[in-house]
Amino acid sequence: MTIPSEVRPESASDADAERVLDNPAHASLSGPHRRFAQVHGQALRYHPDVSVFTALPSAAEPSAWADLAVLAGPGATFALSAQDPAAVPAGWEVLDSGRGVQLVDDGLRTAPDEEAVRLGAADVPEMMALVALTEPGPFAVRTVELGTYLGIRREGALVAIAGERLHPPGWTEISAVCTHPDFRGQGLATRLVRAVGHGIRERGETPMMHAAASNTNAIRLYLSIGFRLRRETTFMAVRAPA
Repeated sequence: MTIPSEVRPESASDADAERVLDNPAHASLSGPHRRFAQVHGQALRYHPDVSVFTALPSAAEPSAWADLAVLAGPGATFALSAQDPAAVPAGWEVLDSGRGVQLVDDGLRTAPDEEAVRLGAADVPEMMALVALTEPGPFAVRTVELGTYLGIRREGALVAIAGERLHPPGWTEISAVCTHPDFRGQGLATRLVRAVGHGIRERGETPMMHAAASNTNAIRLYLSIGFRLRRETTFMAVRAPA
């Protein structure tokens, strides 16, 4: 993806404040989301019912990969970021890899939304059905526990959601942003991003997001409402040695 010309580069002070975002899953699991972490040596992962993400230190050494093999178990598959696919050790299999972008708040106008409702465990079946239909990214049966999830209902049916996922210190990722195809074009996703962002700001934290680089429509929307493209990212699905 070509970085749009209207997106300003980060300043030196931005770079210092945002360094924790270079490896956000690791920063989350070793920080605010420690209660969800399964740990072995240098390797961390979310409980599989919570999220598919695992984490290693940036530019992980072979010993860290060995810890991850023990933590994951023989032949296990999972999602990993902040690592170079070309540096995956022998015996591991890269099942898929892709490019993404990371965006950070750069003037997002946030506000609560009167129509948005807080979602919880009882709403998970509907949330998972909407995620399966729209494919905004990984979502598991306990993902809703990671933070605040908001939804909009029409005639009782859940038609749009957005919520909080990764939580590096001082930051919270807005994720699972999706709208039922029959209700697109009404600005529901934008309203929910602003509402979730409002709650993040109320805690004194800063909103951030990730998107697949191929999802240019979503990226264009996020830039237009006040996010800045910080960097391109690489994510992959890997299988541990059998």
